[in-house]
Amino acid sequence: MTTFRLLFVCTGNMYRSPIAERLLPVRLGAAADGFRIGSAGTRARPGEPLRPWSEAVIEELGGRTADFTTRRLSAELIGSADVVLGLAREHREAAVQLRPTALRRCFTLEEFVRLTEGRPVVGDPGAVVAGAAAARGRAAPGAPESEDVEDPDGLSFAELRDCAARIDRALRHVAAALTTGQDLLLSG
Repeated sequence: MTTFRLLFVCTGNMYRSPIAERLLPVRLGAAADGFRIGSAGTRARPGEPLRPWSEAVIEELGGRTADFTTRRLSAELIGSADVVLGLAREHREAAVQLRPTALRRCFTLEEFVRLTEGRPVVGDPGAVVAGAAAARGRAAPGAPESEDVEDPDGLSFAELRDCAARIDRALRHVAAALTTGQDLLLSG
C-alpha cells in the first residue's frame, strides 16, 4: 500500500497547521495508516514545542499532541508532499513560490473543500487531488474571507477554539474526500 503524504502550512506552525496535522488522523480513523501527515510554517522557528492553548484544543477534539516540534516550510517538504494545504492564501502562494512545479498540488484548506465538495468519488487520494486541480479552472473562485482561516495568534482561547472548530469541520470533509468512503470516524 502506498502512503499518501499531506502537508499543512500556516505562518508560525504553532496553531493552525499543527491543529490540522494532529486532527486529520482522528478524522481519517482506520484509514489513517495510509497517510503521512505533517505541517510547517512559512516563518516558523524550527524545534519549538506546541503552544499550550494549541495542545488544549487538539486534545479536546481527540488529537494527540506528543512529539510535536515546529518546522519551517521548505522546497523539499513541498516536493515530498502529494498535496499541500495552506491555512490561508498566503501559505498556498508561499508553497508555490518555493516549488512552482507543485502548483497543481497546492490549495488552501477551504479551497480544497470547496473544489471537492459534492463531486463524485473519483478514486485514490491522488485522483481526488488531480480532480480538485482540474475543478479549479472551472469553479468560481472563493471569496478571500472564505479561503483564509484567521491566524489566532494573540486572540483569546475562545477564538482559538472557534478557529480549531472551523479547521475540524474542513478536515471532516477532507478525510471523506481522500478516503473515498472508507470507514471514517466522523462523529464527535
